[in-house]
Amino acid sequence: MPEKPERQESEALDDSSAPFYTVGQVAEVLGVPAAALRRLDEQEIVSPGRSEGGQRRYSRDEVERLREVLALTDQGVTLPGVREVLALRQRISDLEEEIAQLKDEASDGD
Repeated sequence: MPEKPERQESEALDDSSAPFYTVGQVAEVLGVPAAALRRLDEQEIVSPGRSEGGQRRYSRDEVERLREVLALTDQGVTLPGVREVLALRQRISDLEEEIAQLKDEASDGD
C-alpha cells in the first residue's frame, strides 16, 4: 500500500537534512546579511541544496553548521581556518562512528 502524502510530508519535516529554508530566512534567523551566506557557499564552507529554480535551500543541519561557522569567525578564525576546523570535526565524528562499529562487531563475536 503506498504511503499517504501527509506521512511523507511529516517525515520530510522531521528530517534535519531536508533543505527547506531560503537564504533570507536563514539570514534573518542568524542575524547576518544574506550576502554573507552566499559568500560562505561560494567559499564552500556550507553547501546548501538548490530548488528547481536554482535558489539556495538550507537544512536545519546546515543552519547549525552556519552557527558554528559564525561562532568561529566571531572568535577571529579565518575562513580557511574554519574549513579546517570543520573538516577535523567531521573526521573525529567519522572515527568515533568507526570505533563504535568495531566495538559492536567485537561484542558480536564474543
